[in-house]
Amino acid sequence: MVTIGDVARVAGVSRSTASYALSGKRSISPEVREKVEEAVRSLGYTPNAGAKALATSQTKVIGLLARFLEDEFAPAMLQYILGVTNQARERGYDTLLLTDEDGVAALKRISNSRMVDGFILLNVAENDDRLDILRQAPQPGSLVGLPGDPSGIDAFDLDFVAAGRLMVETLHELGHRSLILVSQPEHVLERGGAYVWRLANAAEQRATELGVELHHHFGSSSQPEIGLELAQLLDAHPSATGLLLNNEAAAAALPNVLHSRGLSAPADISVIGRYSDDFARTFSLPYSAIDSAADDLGRRAVERLISRIDGTVDADTTVVDLLAPRIDDRGSTAVPPSRH
Repeated sequence: MVTIGDVARVAGVSRSTASYALSGKRSISPEVREKVEEAVRSLGYTPNAGAKALATSQTKVIGLLARFLEDEFAPAMLQYILGVTNQARERGYDTLLLTDEDGVAALKRISNSRMVDGFILLNVAENDDRLDILRQAPQPGSLVGLPGDPSGIDAFDLDFVAAGRLMVETLHELGHRSLILVSQPEHVLERGGAYVWRLANAAEQRATELGVELHHHFGSSSQPEIGLELAQLLDAHPSATGLLLNNEAAAAALPNVLHSRGLSAPADISVIGRYSDDFARTFSLPYSAIDSAADDLGRRAVERLISRIDGTVDADTTVVDLLAPRIDDRGSTAVPPSRH
């Protein structure tokens, strides 16, 4: 195993100088730093993580608590996981992914073991039983998702209230007066998925204010159920000229549903979804959508967490950062067919 001593010998410097050149803790001349870096490359040296943790009291690992739930569309959850892990990697942190069904026990176990420097939580519920544990943990944490009470923890989320209003307003301005909203499965809401009702309630309120008829339905999270349900909704509401999707599985299934009925967007129906740009590319979705901002949320959560780990932010000040929604226009909205 190559050691820091080997690096120092090849570079022709002392062990401490080699260490300082790699850690950046002291000013080292560019010439010496280059010699050390060249020795690292030639020897294939990798710092010992365990020794570094002992020296710095840091593991350079972030614990990411995420659950793959049967009633949620797994590819959508992966977008959030990638948002966190990619940013953590850029900042020199590894990610320990915890998918235990019992999130409380997992959080306690990893916190007590001091295996990570901090935590990021996904699948955040309205009344999330992990939050009290996180507040008491010696490690800091960040949330991707907004609970009912985020006090004491930094939280990052899309502004789903504003998103619901924006969806309705966008189609109303084009002349649409009858819309269908497809949300996540109802039991996602029942177990605390507040983003579902935040968007739906805001959309319904704004529709009422604007005199728009809004038909709200909860859809399945998998095929073939969601495809069948979309077809049934289009049959049940023939006067609807717009479709709003707060359900990634519905967005992925919609192209086949419309094609099988000889319909297209926006010629026959206007469509606005809510998912990330990466998700749209993965499923070749041609629909305009409010960006769920999985990458941006992951980046913000990681950056804030690392600032807490490093002690560069006020420990007593927490933030709730709600991203303003924006629609990525892919050309799936237009005036209703009757108004052409």
